[in-house]
Amino acid sequence: MTARWIQKTGLKKGALSRQLGIPEEENIPITLLEKIRRAEIGTVIRNPTKTGKRRIKVTRKLKRRAVLALTLKRMRRR
Repeated sequence: MTARWIQKTGLKKGALSRQLGIPEEENIPITLLEKIRRAEIGTVIRNPTKTGKRRIKVTRKLKRRAVLALTLKRMRRR
């Protein structure tokens, strides 16, 4: 596997934070990411935390970004 694979993916930095209405400086709560991951595409979920938007429509892109964020948060840091 390439040593710096994540740099080559062409990610839009801060896109998930903007979609959720959470400043980039703050961490996105794992409970919110888990709720997005479990939700069906097209449904509207309520934010279980106090940060960001209260109601969020789950789109395919939002779900993909949330799953990637969860994966990267859980990765072992070197």
